[in-house]
Amino acid sequence: MSELTLLILRIGFLLLLWFFIFAIVYALRSDLFGTPVRRMKNGESAPQAAAIPAAASQRPMAQAAPAPTPAATPNLPSAGSSGPAKHLYISSGVATGTSIDLDEDVVTIGRSGDSTLVIVDEYTSTYHARLARDGDQWILTDLDSTNGTRLDGQRITKPVAVPLFTPVTIGTTTFELRP
Repeated sequence: MSELTLLILRIGFLLLLWFFIFAIVYALRSDLFGTPVRRMKNGESAPQAAAIPAAASQRPMAQAAPAPTPAATPNLPSAGSSGPAKHLYISSGVATGTSIDLDEDVVTIGRSGDSTLVIVDEYTSTYHARLARDGDQWILTDLDSTNGTRLDGQRITKPVAVPLFTPVTIGTTTFELRP
């Protein structure tokens, strides 16, 4: 082989080695710091909303409001009641008993710090699901999460309307919409 061919092979192997090094560094960075912000279908990035209200996400869970009991909440509407949902109530999971006011038209759910509802567990994706207001109802969309989103025990594959008091499960957290 000529010296020119050997030089070209050496440069090729060197470039291939650097490619593998950059691929490893990228994979490590993704594992340590999360994946880059994913763009939504309309070209905008996920909304920069506050996480579980800022005060609630930073206080110890021991201070979270206790789960309501039937005796403590006699005026709680029944599952058959109608009207628009105004609160998201976490009924099981790390933040059990927490209630979030649904003031925004879009609620993002995931592990990301810029999600409206931050769920920190290993079964929740960075950007897991989205709740969007459509008139008086809320539409739940799974954002291609790894472990899926369940509405009343059934995994959803397309956007669906969420009735009041119907359990939505993401990872180990279950919540419902309330008036």
